[in-house]
Amino acid sequence: GDRGEGAVLLVLHDMSEVEAAHRVRQDFVANVSHELRTPLTSLRGYAETLLDGALEDREHATQFVQIIRAQAERLQALVDDLLSLAELERPDAEFQATRYDLHIAVERQVAAFADAARRAHLSLVFEPSAPVWVLAEGPRLEQVVANLLDNAIKYTEAGVVTVRIGEDATMGWCEVSDTGPGIDAEELPRVFERFYRIDKARSREKGGTGLGLSIVKHIVGLHGGEVSVRSEPGVGSTFRFEVPRAR
Repeated sequence: GDRGEGAVLLVLHDMSEVEAAHRVRQDFVANVSHELRTPLTSLRGYAETLLDGALEDREHATQFVQIIRAQAERLQALVDDLLSLAELERPDAEFQATRYDLHIAVERQVAAFADAARRAHLSLVFEPSAPVWVLAEGPRLEQVVANLLDNAIKYTEAGVVTVRIGEDATMGWCEVSDTGPGIDAEELPRVFERFYRIDKARSREKGGTGLGLSIVKHIVGLHGGEVSVRSEPGVGSTFRFEVPRAR
């Protein structure tokens, strides 16, 4: 008989990647909802307390309004970081790389964080260096340096935050070192994940969004570079990023 009779065409699609992407999206939505819920609950609670009569109690009213402002600032930071991530993850993300001196990005951000370091009783040191010319988008590179400095200052109880820059044959690099609590070896691979926090309570108390290092990784990746971390519990951490040198 005809050998084609009763033939079955079997088409197999590997859905594992699609499922993984779907899971990542679901986790992300769950995490965002969780992060938003805490400040929103706090805003609502304090607003209701004020409306229920606490407005008449001048001392407490001022304190409650200050808490409301702090929680609104936390929401603002979270929304700003979410928008940054969304922009960076777009397939058509605009990226204007030019010849740029890494020294300028670091110098600006070290100046911008000088006050925060002083208030935290930390020394902030930028080790002297020659210009390091890289192929980069200046404002994006400053955002990377800012996020690393912000973290280092937030989570270092005492001592010094040091910034170094340099170059090798093909890459320009920047290191931000702190004398903070350090990170356990098993946690190191996860620090660049969205919403991954080592010290959850402290991170939220300090106004951290849990997205800063994820943004750093995305920006450096868009530049064709890499980001890494070395750390020793009780001694401190060093975050390093490198981007291609300008020819």
